[in-house]
Amino acid sequence: MLKNKLRFLPERPGCYLMKDSQGKVIYVGKAKKLKNRVRSYFMGTLDDKTTRLVKQITDFEIILTSSNLEALVLEMNLIKRYTPKYNIMLKDDKTYPYIKITSERHPQLIITRKVTRDRGKYFGPFPNVQAAFEMKKYLEQLYPLRKCPLSTDHACLYYQLGRCIGSCVREVSEEEYQQAIQHIIRFFHGGYKQVIKDLKRKMLESSNRLDFEKAEIYKKQISYIKATMEKQNILTLNGIDQDVFGVYFQQGWVCIQVFYIRQGKMIDRNVSIFRSFDEPESIFLNYLEQYYATKREIRPEEILLPESVTIDLVQKRIQMQVPIIQPKRGKKKELVNLACRNAQISLQEKLTLKEFELASTNEIFGKQEQ
Repeated sequence: MLKNKLRFLPERPGCYLMKDSQGKVIYVGKAKKLKNRVRSYFMGTLDDKTTRLVKQITDFEIILTSSNLEALVLEMNLIKRYTPKYNIMLKDDKTYPYIKITSERHPQLIITRKVTRDRGKYFGPFPNVQAAFEMKKYLEQLYPLRKCPLSTDHACLYYQLGRCIGSCVREVSEEEYQQAIQHIIRFFHGGYKQVIKDLKRKMLESSNRLDFEKAEIYKKQISYIKATMEKQNILTLNGIDQDVFGVYFQQGWVCIQVFYIRQGKMIDRNVSIFRSFDEPESIFLNYLEQYYATKREIRPEEILLPESVTIDLVQKRIQMQVPIIQPKRGKKKELVNLACRNAQISLQEKLTLKEFELASTNEIFGKQEQ
């Protein structure tokens, strides 16, 4: 079984979950290329710990991600979810940092490792900690907020450096704060690309003036922004609970996957593969109805679906007072696409394994007849 599954691993980033004979997850890992990483456990020389792990592996699952950074974040969430015995446990002080805009009359831009359901705006997490701190510093230069204590009655050092909006020396209106906050939000939602273009232009201009020290500063700023802004879909920025569905049909088989996103983090998924010769939309509708009928304790704040089913029909079937969305663009659309790609990979793997096993069986019977 394992040997056959190893043949069909994709060369894409993602996470893998190793399981023992009881179906328990005993190790979670990440990979830039799943095919190379998972295969490496079953070939070559291994250390003692890995050898003990491999002896207990009877099956594994994979979850595709859109990037290596996304796999890193998902790995952290899965380790906390399953607490596998062969993983070094992540402590609270080892979680990755976020950049946060605080919710107060004089808001601040801060680094935090804890996400709470307050009215603050969170961006992250950022596995490259140094890059996150450097990017925060750069954002303070571009769009300064309050940097000093409210009790300060004179111009602070940060104000003199251009990294504080100046609430220490003047009355700053809510409108002025909101303008800076909107700039920061746009930065994280794609505006950083224009910032990179501007920095590249300044770097080139500095080089042409032979001001290589200044050019090097711009170059580092570009690298920090790129390091922190690699695409992440597995953790959303709104911190809500979502069920994200993906579906794939092939040869009378269907695979439906559900990503469980809780407080903005993907913590688990559910995979269902079965035969059915009904119309695709009817199959999906029946599945959704049965799924929420048997899991009444599940009450997400939002359900995201692919476009292969009619929203009105879904609402009539499952009768849940939550928004049911078929996203057309943006991060929600990317999440649905990712769930669909995982469904496709899972189903194609199963069908390929069935064909391989059938071919092997026919070969054995063919030899016996001879």
